[in-house]
Amino acid sequence: MNNKVSWISNHTRFLTSIVLIFVLLFLGSMAQAQPKNLNELSRYEGSDRTQLLIEGAKREGELTIYYAHPIVQLIADGFSKQYGIKVKTWRAGSEAIQQRVMAEQKAGKFDLDVLSNTALDTEATFRQKLLQEINSPIQSSLIENALPTHHQWAAFNMDIFSLAYNTRLIAKENLPTKYEDLALPQWRGQLGIETDDSIWYGALMNELGEARGKALFEKIMVNQGISIRKGHSLLSTMVASGEVPMALDVYNWNPEQLKRKGAPIEVAWLSPTLALPSAVAILSKATHPNAALLFYDYALGEGQKYVAEAGYVPTNNHFSSVYSSVKYKVIDPSFAANQQERWQKSYAELLSKRNQ
Repeated sequence: MNNKVSWISNHTRFLTSIVLIFVLLFLGSMAQAQPKNLNELSRYEGSDRTQLLIEGAKREGELTIYYAHPIVQLIADGFSKQYGIKVKTWRAGSEAIQQRVMAEQKAGKFDLDVLSNTALDTEATFRQKLLQEINSPIQSSLIENALPTHHQWAAFNMDIFSLAYNTRLIAKENLPTKYEDLALPQWRGQLGIETDDSIWYGALMNELGEARGKALFEKIMVNQGISIRKGHSLLSTMVASGEVPMALDVYNWNPEQLKRKGAPIEVAWLSPTLALPSAVAILSKATHPNAALLFYDYALGEGQKYVAEAGYVPTNNHFSSVYSSVKYKVIDPSFAANQQERWQKSYAELLSKRNQ
């Protein structure tokens, strides 16, 4: 009897050991299958992707973002509130951000996780091989031209170049309907232009036909006494005050923000209407990969509500804005980057022709 009990006990222990081994092997294989670094995380397509990112982000506890577009701070605040992740941000102009990123990466300082800049500057960062290719389910919800083929940045907003006019000085029915109208005598002394918009100008010349477009704008610059101002916000403010009755190239949201405060300013569109994407990207050596990927999904997904509500142009098809009906063409950042030096020279030559 004792031998039988002993045999049963030994047999039970043996079976328990076998089961335990299989459990450990299974758990080990599961652990092995889980993504471990940014490169693996960025390609992970499991149904538990979001939950894994949330858990990883909470372990990491924080995130660092450099950004140029003002809406990013609201998106970051919403993200921090929802997930309890501390977000450290630094805002500057696009060129200053680009310089700081390059300097820090060269010095081996990898505190930066998420970069948000103009798509043109972000494309330059991509060409320096500093960004991570991302494959996220949220990308399928984006509008056309919001995602380059290399997937190393994505557009969360489109800045549409627009006319802005003072509604007390210019009646809507008297607005120009085509670019050629800007050369008419009634616009002499009425127009303003931004001093650094070579990308807008170069892309516009590409659309109009370079010879035709340059001849037209040189005529406008020589004859109309255009006011040249640095900064889209400043130029919009000048329109609102009446100092510059109409600006040719401000971002759609500049007048909208002033209009919400009661300023007599409105936007108008001339075809072709052009837009430049604002991008979000993740550094390939991000210190907080889970938090960075979670923010990337949030900025292109739920965070788009902040973009729409603030009067900007969301890039997620599930969100609409006051600009949803505007027909615009997106400037290709890759093409623009290739043409940038030539366009800058061409724009400088145009501005130098201003009739004093």
